[in-house]
Amino acid sequence: MEISPTPHQTFLSPFIPRNPHSSQEQPLYSKQGAEERIELAKLRKQDQEVRNHEQAHLAAAGGIANGGATFSFQRGPDGKQYAVGGEVSIDTSPVSGNPEATIRKAKQIRAAALAPSNPSAQDRAVAATATALETQAKQERQKEEKEGAPSEGKKTATPFSSHIDLFA
Repeated sequence: MEISPTPHQTFLSPFIPRNPHSSQEQPLYSKQGAEERIELAKLRKQDQEVRNHEQAHLAAAGGIANGGATFSFQRGPDGKQYAVGGEVSIDTSPVSGNPEATIRKAKQIRAAALAPSNPSAQDRAVAATATALETQAKQERQKEEKEGAPSEGKKTATPFSSHIDLFA
């Protein structure tokens, strides 16, 4: 908890007496305390960035997300846990026997992977996988159009799942 001065409270000096019977002063904010405040500020910022990043994935993923975001944490000097990494698991398997649905799903996968303002390398890799899935589904659709009948029950690819990022 941070304490800010009230209108009747002012902090004039960063020094306080070591003890009431001594004239020697001791810094109120030691070097160690300053380093801890800097580390806490960095952890708080990273925690917020990680949570926002993963929330962007979830919002864009919609029904293809396999649950919520999972986080990895680091304990700060204040004893609290801060998110320093995260991931969202999504279903990246094709829609069996339906190239059109697979194309739509691939577009949603790509949108979810690239949703954060700063996609990670893993996010970009998943987006590339989605592009390949879409290309494969388009080829399947063209093949079906040439043959004149959809191939009911045939799989367009082997199902797989992916995590769309580890933000660190």
